[in-house]
Amino acid sequence: MEKVMCDGTTICYAEQGKGEALVLLHGFCGSSSYWDEVVPELARSYRCIVPDLRGHGKTDAPVGSYTIEQMGNDVLQLLDELEVEKAVILGHSMGGYIALAIAQHHPERLNAFGLIHSTAFPDSDEAKEKRLRAVSTIQSEGIVNFVDGLVPGLFAPEHVESLSAHVNRVKEIGYKTAPQGAIGAALAMRERPDRRDVLSAAPMPVLLVAGEKDGLIPPERTFTSDKPHIVQATIAGAGHMSMYEAPEELIQVIKQFLADLSDGV
Repeated sequence: MEKVMCDGTTICYAEQGKGEALVLLHGFCGSSSYWDEVVPELARSYRCIVPDLRGHGKTDAPVGSYTIEQMGNDVLQLLDELEVEKAVILGHSMGGYIALAIAQHHPERLNAFGLIHSTAFPDSDEAKEKRLRAVSTIQSEGIVNFVDGLVPGLFAPEHVESLSAHVNRVKEIGYKTAPQGAIGAALAMRERPDRRDVLSAAPMPVLLVAGEKDGLIPPERTFTSDKPHIVQATIAGAGHMSMYEAPEELIQVIKQFLADLSDGV
């Protein structure tokens, strides 16, 4: 992986391919490795930039709570270092929250953006309590126990066994998350605002991808707007992790969206 320094924080990233910039942002307790199944094909046509977000993977994990805006600024500073003025940013789960923050505060940096198994809704009161329980679990039991409890629920129930190698791979990625990084990110997600208006009013094309069997963010939480600039796609049979559960289908959805973008559709 490559690395750059952004405001005293080392941001690590992978880069592959040439062409228009396509930034892929991973979810909570993930890393750039989440995209390993889809990047090689996408990199045939696009410059794929895949960072480890603040607190995750090999990127620095400062102690303390983070904000989604702060994590978005990390991404933009990385693009500055790479001399990328505008990009398409697609975010998985937590990465989608970051893409939305960038769309709200810096729309001039985006050619388009997308939410993959993500939502513009804020955390509900119940979800906010769950974030605090996650922080408590990480502090008292450690990141391994937390990830072991988290990951199976990311997959459609029938895939937990049939795709056990992928489930184990996602756990291994999660184990490498610094505890203070997971805590900081959990608190960032807890405090994020409602951005449904950002989604509806976005001045650029938007892709929304949902998993038919996503137990964390069901399709109705993803598809909160059907304005003309928004493309909706449901991945049949997938849970929260279509990049592992149905990578070919996800690749085709992304490629079609990018092709239509290039054609001005």
